[in-house]
Parts: sequence; structure tokens; C-alpha cells
Amino acid sequence: MAGKLKTYDRLFKENAVVLSYEKGSVLQVVKDLELPRSLLYRWRQEYLKFGDVRFCGQGNGGLRLTPEQKIIQKLKKDLKQSEKKFEILKNASNYPVQGRLQIFTFIENNEKLYSIRRMCKILGVGEMTYRRWKRQIIPERQRKINLLKEAVSSIFFEFKQRYGSPRITQELQSRGYRISLAKVRRYMSQLSLRCKRKKRFKITTNSYHNNFVASNILNRRFTADEPSQVWVSDITYIKIKEGFIYLTIILDLFDRKIVGWSLSNGMSAERTTIAAWEMAVGNRKITNQLIFHSDRGVQYANKSFTKILESYKTVTRSMSRKANYYDNAVAESFFNTLKRELIYRIQIRSKEEIKVEIFEFIENWYNKKRIHSSLHYKTIEEFNEENNLKKTF
Repeated sequence: MAGKLKTYDRLFKENAVVLSYEKGSVLQVVKDLELPRSLLYRWRQEYLKFGDVRFCGQGNGGLRLTPEQKIIQKLKKDLKQSEKKFEILKNASNYPVQGRLQIFTFIENNEKLYSIRRMCKILGVGEMTYRRWKRQIIPERQRKINLLKEAVSSIFFEFKQRYGSPRITQELQSRGYRISLAKVRRYMSQLSLRCKRKKRFKITTNSYHNNFVASNILNRRFTADEPSQVWVSDITYIKIKEGFIYLTIILDLFDRKIVGWSLSNGMSAERTTIAAWEMAVGNRKITNQLIFHSDRGVQYANKSFTKILESYKTVTRSMSRKANYYDNAVAESFFNTLKRELIYRIQIRSKEEIKVEIFEFIENWYNKKRIHSSLHYKTIEEFNEENNLKKTF
């Protein structure tokens, strides 16, 4: 029976080669270490050729790489890992917004395709947390309820605690969930999720003046068949650290879009109604007859603003009756929404800071992302796309 092949570790090989150079004699080292001369010569050649990766041996499959080949191999490995990460993120793209329980469900359903550790790391959940969840014995019905509650909570915080049960229900249904308004209300109550309530309305309009006053032509018909058919406008005050600032808005009843707005320190027409009007006509053209409705405040009734509107031959003025909140309910409703969803939720500081917040709320939230009950729970952009209209007119 043939004897077992003798093997040498890396350190032994390196020491033998170094010793052969130090003594200057291969024969002496071979004799001292009882090595085949051909073997020591081979080790010397490998030492000179491969440098730091010499003597890789069977641990690396006998593959010896140069430093350049090592870099290429690492890049290939990183590329493969990146491709796998992209694949997991792509397949799980709809799960993160639906909550942690949905992520766990995705991991459980894909354990045969990817490692649990990799999926947990990429999707941002703890591996031990997932394994504990998986070990729990939960009835299927309770599991579905937990998933729905997680989805309700996720949407509530995704939209910055601004949505109540009707809008959360619509958002869930648009994402493919089959859930009723009553069930969403029950889950929100169980989870103690409550959006800000409206505060009682306070009359702030100064309508005691001798300026122009128009009849209430709109007469609470808060609908329009096309853009720039009816605009409504109003002014509200916002308390800040330095005192008060005033927000003027102009809203198109067709799609509920804020087409013009102005934030000012004072209540002059130039900084309130005129500034908002200039933005509105810059954003949306007046092509046919337009009804412009407002309250009887002096900012709307003064000569300067009246003269500007009279220069547009197709604009008809309409004003609410004195001290009648409901005659301009849509504009007032916007202010209630603004204060409930933004102003009452943040710490008011300087004018510059609140202006950034209001710009973000109007232009990036209200006009683009918020769903509106008056538009059958669609965003303004979705509503206009369905009506084959561009984002701007």
C-alpha cells in the first residue's frame, strides 16, 4: 500500500524558501529539512512569481491569482451581489410601504430563492426579529388582521398623520386591499390613530367699508366644468414668533388646485390679493368667462384690485354675503385643512421657515400628492390626466 502523501503548510514553505536564500544553498536546505530537491525549486519559483498570494494551496482550490486578477475577481463578486440586491428590491418593491408584517411575509415566501440574512439586511429588518415572528403560531385570520392594521398605521404615518379614515380607506383600496371604511375606523380606534380635528371657525374679514361690493353670483355652486371657469379666494392669518403673517390663496373649483397664493407681513392689496392674482394668471390662462368669488374684505373691494379685475373683460365678480362663512366654504375648507394638517402640527418660528413649510404643503403636497374627496379621492394630477388635461394650463 502506497504511503500517505506528505503535505506542508504555507508557513513551512515560506521558511524553507527564505532559508535557501539565506544559506545560498538549495542542497543544504533540502538535506536539513529532508525535502525533495525538485519540490524546493518549485517553491522558490512560486515565491518569486506570485508574491503575496504565493502558496495558496488547496484552500483556494489550487488557484493562484496575481494582484490584478484578485481585484477583478472581487469586482465580479461585488457585481453579482449588487445584481442580487437589485433583484430582491425589485421583487419586494410594493412591500415596504405596506409595513413590516408584509416585509416578513415576502421574506417567508422567498426563502428558497434568497438567504434570510441577505433579505433581512437589504429590506432593513432584523434577522432575529423575523425569526421570532416566524416561530409564533398565529391563526391565519389574526395574521390577516395584523397585516391590515400594519398597513393602516403605515399609511397614516406615511402621509404625516394628515389622513383620516375615509382617505386611508381610499388609499388602501387603490393599493389593492379589500377593506371597508368601517373596518379602517375600527382599526384606527384600536391603534389610537387620530388626525387633527378642525377648530371652530372665527370670522376675521373686515367688510365694513364703502368700497365696491358684488352680488353673490356663485350662490354656493361649488363646481366647474372646465379650468378657469370659477376661482374662489380668501385670506387667513397665521401666528408666528414675530407676530402674524397673512396667506392669500386663489383656488380653481374645477380641480381644487391652488393656482395662486401669497404670504405677506401686511394686509395691503399689493401684497395679498394682487400678488396672488398675478401668480394665478401666470399659472393658468383665462380663456373664457371666469367667475371670481371672494368675501367682502377690503383687500378684494379696494380700487386697485377692482381695477385690475375690470381690465379682464371676461371676469365677473362675485362676493359672499356679509359674515356668511358658507358662501365661500371651499376656500375656508382649504384653510382648515392647511391648519389641521400643517400649522397645528409644527412649531411656528420665523416667517422664512413657515414660508418654506407652506410652499412644500401647497405645491408638493396639496397640488400633487393629496387625494381630494371632491375629486372622487384622486389627486389633482390624476384627475386632470383622466380628463385629458395637462398639469398646467
